[in-house]
Amino acid sequence: MILRMLNSKQRAYLRSLTNKIEPIVHIGKTGINENLLKQIDEALEAREIVKITVLNNSPEDAKLISEDIAKNSKAELVQVIGKKITLYRKSKKPVIVLP
Repeated sequence: MILRMLNSKQRAYLRSLTNKIEPIVHIGKTGINENLLKQIDEALEAREIVKITVLNNSPEDAKLISEDIAKNSKAELVQVIGKKITLYRKSKKPVIVLP
């Protein structure tokens, strides 16, 4: 369940922020597990926007992984480009102000 839908202006703003950050989570051959989801959840709470890389040895497609992670972390899927996934979730202490 996704909590709210981003409009195109908000999504574009978040994509522009994403250009400046490096991926902090890497998904490899073990795929998605509880530890990975916990790490993503903590990163979203701390940063609100997270970039994830799906490594070449991952058993699943980046698009499928992104939908699964977004659903499990209650985050908005900002974009998937190749093997890079960007997620956004407003934290309890918001840092990013959406237009």
